Amino acid sequence: MQVTETLNEGLKRGYSIVVKAAELDAKVNEKLVEAQPEVEMKGFRKGKVPMALLKKQFGERVLGEAMQEAVDGAMNKHFEETGDRPAQQPKVEMKNGEEWKQGDDVEVEMSYEALPEIPEVDLKSISLEKLVVKAEDTAVEEALSNLAETAQDFKARRKGSKAKDGDQVVFDFVGKVDGEAFEGGSAEDFPLTLGSAQFIPGFEEQLVGVKAEEEKDVTVTFPEEYQAEHLAGKEAIFSCTIKEVKEPVAAEINDELAKKFGVDDLEALKTSIRERLEAEYAGAARAVMKRGLLDALDGLVSFDLPPSLLEAEAGQIAHQLWHEDNPEVTDHNHPEIETTEEHTKLAERRVRLGLLLAHLGEKSEVEVTDAEMTQAIMAQARQYPGQERQFFEFVQQNAQMQQQLRAPLFEDKVVDYVFELAQVSEKEISKDDLEKAVEALEDE
Repeated sequence: MQVTETLNEGLKRGYSIVVKAAELDAKVNEKLVEAQPEVEMKGFRKGKVPMALLKKQFGERVLGEAMQEAVDGAMNKHFEETGDRPAQQPKVEMKNGEEWKQGDDVEVEMSYEALPEIPEVDLKSISLEKLVVKAEDTAVEEALSNLAETAQDFKARRKGSKAKDGDQVVFDFVGKVDGEAFEGGSAEDFPLTLGSAQFIPGFEEQLVGVKAEEEKDVTVTFPEEYQAEHLAGKEAIFSCTIKEVKEPVAAEINDELAKKFGVDDLEALKTSIRERLEAEYAGAARAVMKRGLLDALDGLVSFDLPPSLLEAEAGQIAHQLWHEDNPEVTDHNHPEIETTEEHTKLAERRVRLGLLLAHLGEKSEVEVTDAEMTQAIMAQARQYPGQERQFFEFVQQNAQMQQQLRAPLFEDKVVDYVFELAQVSEKEISKDDLEKAVEALEDE
């Protein structure tokens, strides 16, 4: 087997691989000898089929396998000896494919872009600022008020008052289609919050303005796609008897409110809120510090980038930004999107930092554990209520989807590793200043 370099330009590499016909023939014979003991053929005992007959019967198929193994072996050996790592799957073409016949040498052309050598970075020389925000009492009180609103109660309006949107109407109703009551269409003392969209479209709006002790017929049409097929698309009349009209009132901020949220008393609820707020602040502050780290790393390293990775990343950025500017287009039926110098510049930063973080992660033996992957998959699966199991199975069978979930986990672990080595100083700021820092990230 002969491997000859044909291209060495920047990160671009090209090689000619020649597999001699004699090598292929030997490999075919080796495979046939290995398989001979298990081969059965009419007229011969198992394992006694002559080699010439085996070669005639199976030689062509085995030759293809031998050819593929020989080329794969040559490629693997080449990468082991050179230390090259291709940026993408190498392009492999059989040079004499159309003219090749059994007994000829096999000539293959292999081309790829090698990943660059990543320069070493003194991570301990990097200085970062960690923003720290304490949850102020006013923020805790505001969050408490919001909780009280979500846990709102209702109190009876003054007699004769008309129901408003947001009020709760307690009523009896009987629904009929074509004059006949239908199953599930009746209830007594049903509490309905107007505007909650709990009932089919058009129902709640007709109860706005009703008063206690009033009777009202509500006429609606069930949607064509209604889950009960015998009611889909049909008109129904609901005879309603209004018993009470209640207005919403926020729950009192006391120990009883705390118990509704699973803690013992108000002080425990305040502590829980404070911890949650400070965890949110810490997450935002981490994003700011991560951007600072990436900026620092970007200024510390410079190396050649594989053109194919750069082109793919620039195209993806252009495509994403186009869809952000054209949110009404939800599919890919749109004109071809051209990349600009701005897209390419942003792609250069992303590819450079991606390769650097991958290098740092490999060097420090950062790994994403099975437990971390499972947690990430479960978190993603929650976006598909009722289909969590199917989503989990889909990810398990889809290597590309697994990589999409693993990549951000890996990056965050590498970033945490660098944080531990960098010189980090803390700076306490206000919530408003933190929000401005986060907004600045979004504007860049």
